[in-house]
Parts: sequence; structure tokens; C-alpha cells
Amino acid sequence: MSTTPPIPVGATAQPPAAPSDAERIARLRQPRMRPGRWIAEIGWRHVVGLAVVVFATFPLIYVLSASLNPGGTLTGSNALFREISIANYVDLLSDPRRPYARWFLNTMVVGVVTSVGTVFLGALAAYAFSRMRFTGRRIGLLSLLLVQMFPQLLAVVAIYLLMQGVGEVFPLLGLDSLAGLILVYLGGALGVNTYLMYGFFNTVPASIDEAAKIDGAGHARIFFTIILRLVAPILAVIGLLSFVGTTSEFVISSALLTSPENLTLAIGLFRYVSEETSTNYPVFAAGAVLAAIPVVALFLYLQRYIVAGLTAGSVK
Repeated sequence: MSTTPPIPVGATAQPPAAPSDAERIARLRQPRMRPGRWIAEIGWRHVVGLAVVVFATFPLIYVLSASLNPGGTLTGSNALFREISIANYVDLLSDPRRPYARWFLNTMVVGVVTSVGTVFLGALAAYAFSRMRFTGRRIGLLSLLLVQMFPQLLAVVAIYLLMQGVGEVFPLLGLDSLAGLILVYLGGALGVNTYLMYGFFNTVPASIDEAAKIDGAGHARIFFTIILRLVAPILAVIGLLSFVGTTSEFVISSALLTSPENLTLAIGLFRYVSEETSTNYPVFAAGAVLAAIPVVALFLYLQRYIVAGLTAGSVK
């Protein structure tokens, strides 16, 4: 039983007393950990952490150095930041045969529209699987997971022939069309994304839905005004993953897009190192640095949602 005297009515609790001089001296006199023991228990962690940081950041630093090197070769970039110039960025943005600015805009349009559509369609499917009970619900969930086991590379030929047939009826949605490419990406919006959202939706108490239904709200109003606000972390995670995957996708976009003005960054930058000599590698590095800015900015903006969105849905 605690012996702490009760605080009188009207009185405020006093903050804990500061440590006395004797207590401070006793703490300073505590024996320090020996170097060997410190290395065995704590020091090796710092060494491993430093090695991981160097391993992860060196490629980024090297690419940035190559983009600022006016020499024109990657071998001249071995001495990091020996020469600094923006000539590669000027050449990148002023080449009329390779409209980098147009590629950048195409990539942002495709990435943003695809990520928003993926989040919306995945949220609708996850809400239906989580809140509604219907025949084939379990089979539908397993089917979505099973389809994702097969890589997109197996369907490139089928997608090409399908888009060729669609283009004969609707030219704006056929081959060499950004709208057609977006539709192809949205065709794979379900799957793992739905499973992640489904697990997160299950963490939201069903009593909230029941209270809203008592007040006369239907499924649409519950979904748009209540549920979407409560599951914002997983929506941010799915949007980020979809944006990163779409902007860096190469196989399907290279099969569907052919015109120089309709290319995305992944295809356009590849042409710098596939059709010319190695003198275009620094320009390629400059383009890679600019292409990474939106992804890094979006990641930093949504990083507070990443851990919560990926872990909350895995615990029931």
C-alpha cells in the first residue's frame, strides 16, 4: 500500500525535487564501460549503421557528381565533385530531339492519375470486402491475391494486342496514348493494394458504421465522409507505392508508347544510353536526378503515414 500522503483539496502537485549535489557526484563517479565491452555491446552497432549509410548514399552521391561533371564521361566522375557545372542540365533541357520537359510532364500526369485511381478503386473494393457479406467474397479475395503471383511481363503481348484492337474503335485509348497507358495501369489497381487496405479497414470498428446507419447514412455517405478519413494512412501508403511504381515502370510503357512526345521518363532516359555512345551518361545522370525529385518530395511529405499504414493493417 502506498504511503504517499494525499494532496489537500485546492493544492497543486509539486514538481519532483532536483537531484542534490551528492547524487550528481555519485552519478559521475560511476565506472565507465571498458572499451572492449563497449565495442562488443554498443560499438559494433554504430559500425554497421555507418556502413549501411555509406552503402546506401554512395550511389546517390556518385550520380549527383556525374550530373555535375562537364567532362562527358562517367570515368571522369570518379573524383567526386572535382568539377562542378550545370552544362549537362542545360543540354538535357535544350535538346530538341529529346523533349525531356515533355517526358517529365507525361510521367507526372500518368503517375498522379494512376495513383489517385488506384487508391480510389482499391478503397472501394476493400470497403466492400470488409463491410459487406456476399456470396463469393472469400473466393474473390483469394483470386485477387492469386492473380498477383504472375508478373506483368507475361501479359505484355496480350496487352499490346488488346490495346491495338481498342485503338481501332477508340483511337484516344489505343496504342501510343497516355490515356490508354493509364487504363492499363488501372487494370492492375486491385490485388495486393486491396489486401493491404482490407486489413486496415478491418481495424476500424464496425460500431461507427452502425451508429451512422442509425442516423440515416447509407454506404456511400459512410465511405466518403467517415471511413476515408479514418484510413488516411493506408491511402497515403498505397498512393505513394503506386506513384513510385508507375513513374519507374518500363516494360509495358515501352511496348505501348512510340512517339517521342508521348514517352515517359523511364523510356526517354533509356534512349540516352541505348542509342548513343557513353558520352550521354552524364546527361542521363542529370535526368535521373531531376526525375528523383518528385518521388523524394512525395516520400518526405507522406513519411509520417508509412509506418502506421503498413503495420496497422497487419494486426487484428
